[in-house]
Amino acid sequence: MRDQVSSLGGESQFMKRIMITVLGFSIAGMVHAGGYRVATQGHKALAMGHAGVAMSESAEVVFFNPGAMTQLEAERDFTGGLTLLASETIYENQDTLVDEETDNPLGTPVNAYYTSKLSDKLSWGLGIYTPYGNKVDWPTDWAGSHLVNNIELASIYIQPTIGYQINESTSVGFGPALVIGMVDFNRNLSTSLTDANGNRSNVTIEASNLTEWGYNLGILHKINDKLTFGASYRSEVIVEARGEDAEFSDIAPALQGAFPAETEFDADLPLPAELTIGIAYKYSDKLTLAFDINRTYWDVFDTLLVEFDTGLDSDNPRLYEDSNIYRFGAQYRYNDKWTFRGGIYFDDTPIPDGSFEPITPRGDSIGYTGGATYHYSKNLEIDISVLILTFDDEEHSYDYYEEGGFTIPFSGDYDSAANSIGFGLTYRY
Repeated sequence: MRDQVSSLGGESQFMKRIMITVLGFSIAGMVHAGGYRVATQGHKALAMGHAGVAMSESAEVVFFNPGAMTQLEAERDFTGGLTLLASETIYENQDTLVDEETDNPLGTPVNAYYTSKLSDKLSWGLGIYTPYGNKVDWPTDWAGSHLVNNIELASIYIQPTIGYQINESTSVGFGPALVIGMVDFNRNLSTSLTDANGNRSNVTIEASNLTEWGYNLGILHKINDKLTFGASYRSEVIVEARGEDAEFSDIAPALQGAFPAETEFDADLPLPAELTIGIAYKYSDKLTLAFDINRTYWDVFDTLLVEFDTGLDSDNPRLYEDSNIYRFGAQYRYNDKWTFRGGIYFDDTPIPDGSFEPITPRGDSIGYTGGATYHYSKNLEIDISVLILTFDDEEHSYDYYEEGGFTIPFSGDYDSAANSIGFGLTYRY
């Protein structure tokens, strides 16, 4: 029993951690950066391979680099957008001949940013965005149901921000970020446990209004008229979940003492820090090239500890590793009405061999991006972005599930894909 609850606790902690950020990492089932991250915080940047740390095109710099706020030309800049995210994962096990497919709902992350100049050197802004979330629906009671049946994660970041121009070439910015998250997660309690009627025993984890503070800071430096350097750092956040709800269902009468219909649990949910550095090169008046490197410090997910009010606890290893994303983008101002963008990024998975599970089944990936801006007027722009995300098709396993004192690995081939189309508006005045 303890082994079953231990495995459950690890997954419930894992779920809630994802939801809050970064929980942060969504996309309907898959996500773009490091496992749970939704890379849709700005459609201009997304169309350029999500490269934006050395750019200053719109108020989306509140997210990408607060140090670029003072470099915006307009006195006030509002940028907002919506993304439609679709994904699927196919699981196959050649030994057992099991073949399953997710039925993920459409993800719809949103973002909104505002900046305003207080003086020639000082600007302030506000960002509201959803960098993390996840929606995955596997068939109920499928082969991996002891790890997950379905999960829905959501998070909102609210970030007031201030930027200061030190001199003509260098500016800095800082913004505290309030993180608000929710999670709804269901899995079977074990590989075989049922009630008296043969219904699979399961557990549902629910939590909402989980909050914590982090921060985002950045610097932008113009090396010369053509070359700009940018860097940003988002802090690690440890979210404390206390007294959150767990509900056990279809439990045999003899086990209801260990698995009550309703109970609570506590957990500390770590969200990793990330550092992004990059350059933007103005090749000509029409063409700008950009390159970013993002380092996410996933090693904070070394283990997941959950303590239940029943006295049982969970301490399951994840052993995640720090990972990099390499982003390349180009922007071409075709004429007064149209600007076109394209890009590519290479995303290394933080999930090592043995820690791969169907909650966030993502290996190394490549994202192909494109988009455009229609300059409707001097003040109004309409943005569109497109992403095609491909993942390595490999055999993976999760080796830390325990039941009855024995470790039961869950392995198979995962074939995943994700696509998104986004729409945004920028209004300057």
